[in-house]
Amino acid sequence: MRIPPALFAVLAAPLLLPLPAQDPKNLEARLEALEKKLETLTYDVDTVRKAADDSLWWLRLSDVAVVDKVLLVGPPDPNATERYGIANARHPQRFHQYVFVPRQLDRARKHPAIVLPHGGVHGDFGTYHVHLVREMVERGYVVLAPDYRGSTGYGKAMKEAIDYGGLEVDDVVAGRDWAVEELGVVDGKRVGIVGWSHGGLIALFGAFDHPDKFACAYAGVPVSDLLTRFGYHEESYKKLFTAPYHVGKEPVAAVDEYRRRSPIWHVGKLGIPLMVTSSTNDRDVNVVEVEQLVVHLKAAGKTFEHKIYTDAPGGHSFDRLDTTFARKKRKDLYAFLDKHLKL
Repeated sequence: MRIPPALFAVLAAPLLLPLPAQDPKNLEARLEALEKKLETLTYDVDTVRKAADDSLWWLRLSDVAVVDKVLLVGPPDPNATERYGIANARHPQRFHQYVFVPRQLDRARKHPAIVLPHGGVHGDFGTYHVHLVREMVERGYVVLAPDYRGSTGYGKAMKEAIDYGGLEVDDVVAGRDWAVEELGVVDGKRVGIVGWSHGGLIALFGAFDHPDKFACAYAGVPVSDLLTRFGYHEESYKKLFTAPYHVGKEPVAAVDEYRRRSPIWHVGKLGIPLMVTSSTNDRDVNVVEVEQLVVHLKAAGKTFEHKIYTDAPGGHSFDRLDTTFARKKRKDLYAFLDKHLKL
């Protein structure tokens, strides 16, 4: 049915009236309040997502492992908001750690363990690791997976406590120490550290800075040099580090700080067995970073294992997928771990 022009004019008239005058300051305040609510909602949704994913650990691994999630402490956050006059130095940073103990483990003896730090600038340990943990547990390893400072799923304060390549590594070491001291089944001399991507960076720092804590280290597609990384990565990546609660400066203004957070500049300290892998089609950690790491290790006269695959299926995740190809490549990982941890 076609509306007559005269009737249309009458119906549309209210829509053409000018809007009531608004106080610009009031609109700005309302917009700011709305943005804060949306930010809070974002963190709330992330917390719910994390809780839902946590439940899957018990559902999917309880047949082979005793699954737990514990609350620990690492070094204080120097940038935390002080309360009640209690200085940050007096208040260690709290973080969670997943613990997977094989059900068939002989608890009368000590056993080897694997520390498994997750990847991502702001990531968390999720059930995308479930098939890896199952394999490790079935091989007799206790698995420890820390959600160190900066991890998501725990609110804004935890996320903004990030210290990439810094205090987060100390959190991971603290998680290792807790297991050795508290679980009663972990042999402190047979703990390895395994990580991919950013987790690979943490594994490298574990090898370089804490040879007394780890018997061996595996670094898959590891972030190795942030200065190189900023040269090829998107602008959004740089914003994660230049945020006021993190480094707060671009590399051009803080070269030494970014060197400090990059494993490639610490290779001279390697003193434990190390295995490094990568692929030429990695769209996250470009192979150039790993190639430079290999060059630096060789220049420092270090003995280590490494393998760079040519366009391995899966790119950045090539040996973490639940595929036949990935499982075959992980045989090298387990051979390396078995060699150095099951002495």
